[in-house]
Amino acid sequence: MSEPISHNKMPVMIGIGEYHVGSVPMMAIGLGSCIGLAIYDRDRRIGAMVHIMLPESSGRTDRPGKYADTAVPLLLNTLSNMGCHKSSLVVKMAGGACMFEYFGNNLNIGERNAEKVRAVLAENQIRISAEEVGGKSGRTVAFYPEDDGKVTVRSADGAAHEI
Repeated sequence: MSEPISHNKMPVMIGIGEYHVGSVPMMAIGLGSCIGLAIYDRDRRIGAMVHIMLPESSGRTDRPGKYADTAVPLLLNTLSNMGCHKSSLVVKMAGGACMFEYFGNNLNIGERNAEKVRAVLAENQIRISAEEVGGKSGRTVAFYPEDDGKVTVRSADGAAHEI
């Protein structure tokens, strides 16, 4: 008999530009224009989560989790090195809100972050199974690899649901 799944375990907090790989609960709080990306391997029952701040690294290599163009390959390579296969990955993302709409669309970093994540995943032939991006409210994302990769999103207004 397997042990019951406990959402009472303290999650690993994923700060801006940080990531974590494993089977423990993970959480990214206060996502505005940032993206919380969760990748779960159904076969190996492990996952990876990253808190992406900006779409492009522009050659910077100091914090690969901070940028969409380096964070996505980082997670995919890490999971691959652990024996995960693309065919068993489930990808979910949340965040990417437009926090500064009065500056005009060219500064909608949230939208640009989401577009870059989608593009890099597409380059790797990986589709997103669920997403909640855009809007004008911040979000907190919780990821539970040991619970079949469950991802919950709590909006700034307190409403929470699974994606």
